[in-house]
Amino acid sequence: MTPPPVFLHHPSSLEHHTGSHPERPARIVAIEDELERLGWLGWERVLSPQVERETLTAVHRENYVEWIERAAAHGGGSLDLDTVISERSFEAALHAAGGAVRMVDLLLDGAAPTAFSSHRPPGHHAEPAKAMGFCLFNNIAVAARHAVAARGLERVMILDWDVHHGNGTNDIFRAAPEVLFVSIHQRALYPGTGPVTDVGTGDAAGYTVNLPVAAGSGDAVYVSLVEHVAVPLALAYRPQLVLVSAGYDAHRDDPLAGCSVTDAGFAAMTSSVRRVCAELEVPVGAVLEGGYDLGALARSVAATLEVLGAEAVAPANDELEMAPEAAEARGRLETWWPGLGSAASPSG
Repeated sequence: MTPPPVFLHHPSSLEHHTGSHPERPARIVAIEDELERLGWLGWERVLSPQVERETLTAVHRENYVEWIERAAAHGGGSLDLDTVISERSFEAALHAAGGAVRMVDLLLDGAAPTAFSSHRPPGHHAEPAKAMGFCLFNNIAVAARHAVAARGLERVMILDWDVHHGNGTNDIFRAAPEVLFVSIHQRALYPGTGPVTDVGTGDAAGYTVNLPVAAGSGDAVYVSLVEHVAVPLALAYRPQLVLVSAGYDAHRDDPLAGCSVTDAGFAAMTSSVRRVCAELEVPVGAVLEGGYDLGALARSVAATLEVLGAEAVAPANDELEMAPEAAEARGRLETWWPGLGSAASPSG
């Protein structure tokens, strides 16, 4: 009997107090209320453990981890103009990273067909020794590093569709060909990183794929970039695990950005990812990042879970047109991925 998909969570996410801030506990409440309304869509809820210290420090410097711990122990405060920490934030951040790591173990052990790690604070802006953009620890990077260092994987793919560029994840794996990082994000938005020219370094050139889009971009652009760029990259790279930095702030209702993706757009992107993972026979899991309109966030997470957890994999939409942004990206990526969509490996 196939085990159910797993929804990882922990009540400490509600104890990371940020005051009048868009990244607030109500985000988790909204998601869980919506999933409760839908009967949890057949997903099993599992409490996340705290991340092991050595797993965390495989990405973040020990003195940085200690600094975050001390800051919380002293009551917290503002770490920068955007990032707030409170007394229980360190504990919440340990569970957020721990949930992502536990997700990887469940997927690789075959204990869950798919999983979603739903915690706060989010993570993809966090650098090895710097908190920023609402993020303390880079949850998905810690999980990916665990998959490589502790579980022995040679190829992990991270797809980041948060509207803000995941600069922390980008930089952590810039020189690491064992992780293919693909980011779709609004151009010139915070933190201002992620140009098409940032492709990785050394032997990892071509394994960092930045796909900035214009403000106003919606389903047609985002879905095409996943279906026509991320999917063929996955077929060429052949990852052993796919992780999604699942931010929902590209939604048309989100107050912090200017894109116009809908609930259906997030479902369609998820469908493309699930289909290619089924074809490759590799597991896929998602880690919550941004999303600040509570209704849009809750509905879009539910749409993601409905697709990931469905019994059948939906067929490809043969009528989906290739957006100009996707065509341009495919041409540009030929430098590293000749015949994009084949099983070739990057050159150079």
